[in-house]
Amino acid sequence: MEIREMKQMFFEYFGGEDKNIRFFASPGRVNLIGEHTDYNGGFVFPGALKMKTTIMCRVRDDKKIRLMATDLKIMVEADIDNLANYKDLKWGDYQLGTIYEMMCNGYEVMGMDMLYDDTVPHGSGLSSSAAIEVSTALCVATLSNEKKGITTPVDMIEMAKLSQMAEHNYIGVKCGIMDQFSSAMGKEGHAIFLDCKDLSYKYVKLNLDGKKIVIANTNKKHSLGNSAYNQRRMECEKGLEILKTAMPEKTCLGEISLAEFDMHKHLIDDEIVLKRVEHVISEDDRVLKSVEALGIGDVKEFGRLMNASHDSLRDLYEVTCLELDTIVDEARKIKGTLGARMTGAGFGGSTVSIVEADYVDEFIEKVGKAYTEITGLTADFYVTELGDGGREILA
Repeated sequence: MEIREMKQMFFEYFGGEDKNIRFFASPGRVNLIGEHTDYNGGFVFPGALKMKTTIMCRVRDDKKIRLMATDLKIMVEADIDNLANYKDLKWGDYQLGTIYEMMCNGYEVMGMDMLYDDTVPHGSGLSSSAAIEVSTALCVATLSNEKKGITTPVDMIEMAKLSQMAEHNYIGVKCGIMDQFSSAMGKEGHAIFLDCKDLSYKYVKLNLDGKKIVIANTNKKHSLGNSAYNQRRMECEKGLEILKTAMPEKTCLGEISLAEFDMHKHLIDDEIVLKRVEHVISEDDRVLKSVEALGIGDVKEFGRLMNASHDSLRDLYEVTCLELDTIVDEARKIKGTLGARMTGAGFGGSTVSIVEADYVDEFIEKVGKAYTEITGLTADFYVTELGDGGREILA
């Protein structure tokens, strides 16, 4: 939605004058490779999208926070002194949870009217939740710092960490840091090679040499809180404890190489746990090889690694589904497709493919048609580029 349209809607909902209005935005993300490795202290390779959450906000002179969305006709009103009590909201819990986490960490929270405009499809596996969290955190931090007379720029890595903690403590999903970090720290035209163990990172310019990133949203919604996400995390923790009997110095699966795993995997006699651990450690290895391949311009090898990633997520981590597998299978039939995989937590959501530019139209037409015939659903396709992370918009 254009800023002009947001302003019109804001004043229809909240009234008042066009004074002291601020705009903040943060994007969704696509993870090119490195799935379910972040909460295991491993490597990921995401990029920020140009689809984003934009907040229009204005400070109030009381302790009320009022939330609206451009695509909803409901208003959520919350009392700052009771922010811990809104966890069961159908909409607004991510916003209020982030504000509450900010308050718990020393930021001064003021009464606000806040209008949210989301262009990241919800439930798409493109991290609409992180876009909401990081934009909210940035808004609160900016206003709080200004009130305290702090003039240094907001620490966006801290915003990512606090957004992650809001999802842990308020929403109840023990997610890794990748989504929030990508949303906070994205850089246009670049992917982020991130070590989730210590948050060391580097930007990698994404030169695909005439190829395009094509995202396909299955339109099968996923919900991390209702999925087996937390169960997968527990299985990984169990596998780590077993491997530590041979390697006590290891603190996370991300510290274990593929060679070390091959040497000690016989210690894990639970077949399910073994499969989960094998995926994580082999996926870390694929991320390292992907960054190396792109560094020398070998997009074909990167595509091969993307395919291997999806196969591992399907067979070892078991977080794909009919819809995701159908799009990936059909994508790989198109001549110009170099690689295709699910992106995000799985159980629904989206896929990401690298497609030669001349074949993108054919890709969308044929994959979309076959997907509908097999599943009865209609997929949405986005030919996308990587964008910037969280920021204030001057309007």
